[in-house]
Amino acid sequence: MLDTSALLAYLHGEPGGEKVPANTGDARISAVNYSEAVAVLTRHGANTAEVRALLSSILLEVVDFDIGAAESAGFMITTTNAFGLSPDDRACLAAAQREGIPVMTADRSWSNLSIGVPIQLIR
Repeated sequence: MLDTSALLAYLHGEPGGEKVPANTGDARISAVNYSEAVAVLTRHGANTAEVRALLSSILLEVVDFDIGAAESAGFMITTTNAFGLSPDDRACLAAAQREGIPVMTADRSWSNLSIGVPIQLIR
């Protein structure tokens, strides 16, 4: 499961971005984090067509963020609050937990988490 930071690292050619399996068919991202990526790209000047073209060029499965994931993300507040995780971060973790897959992130603070989801740092 890709955190937004990992997807953006890939898209911008940043260090660690080469570790993201963006063209293998193995990359998944929660709908919440996909929305965050759209917002970041738009905020940095990309127009609607550019954002859609860029994101559609990647083999990326966008997974639904349903009520179960929403509850899981909400309940994570007690174990993740000390690490400064945002609601988007918890959405990524909850989706990965539901899917039973590890998370890829550029956010080093996640390496200190102990919530039953394997964390893979890209840098």
